[in-house]
Amino acid sequence: MKRPFGILIAMSAVIVSIAATRPAPQTSETATLTATLSPANEVPAITSADSTGKGEVTVTLKITRDAAKAITATTAEFQVNLSGFPAGTAISAAHIHRGAAGANGGPVVNLGIKAGEVTLANGSGAITKADIVVPPAVAQELITTPAGFYFNVHTTLSPGGAARGQLAKK
Repeated sequence: MKRPFGILIAMSAVIVSIAATRPAPQTSETATLTATLSPANEVPAITSADSTGKGEVTVTLKITRDAAKAITATTAEFQVNLSGFPAGTAISAAHIHRGAAGANGGPVVNLGIKAGEVTLANGSGAITKADIVVPPAVAQELITTPAGFYFNVHTTLSPGGAARGQLAKK
């Protein structure tokens, strides 16, 4: 009688050991943020030829959470539509910045646009970027307080920013 009981205990120990080494289940979700971009939102407002530009951005965050619901990884997809800029406008950068309306802040998510990559031949165009890595802490802040962040595009004429908009949940 003692032998089957000992085997049962040994098998239980093996099962518990396997379960302990199994990674915790993760979940995936998305969150969407948008902004309307305007040169008037820049600080200071743009008064150069870029002042006629405008645009919209949609940011789709692809979020992975652990069993405790903490964000473990996030990537972002950006769809930026621009119009009204002078013909031949070169986009030199695009970022998400930390900062409330009326305040400037440093970039926290960079789209990685390279020089000469995006030119608005007739003053209009689109930028699509995917799989941009977002640090988990920044992703959590974006979800919790999107209005504390803004998106802007930079041009060669307006290197400090040409059109900007505060992010909002869609």
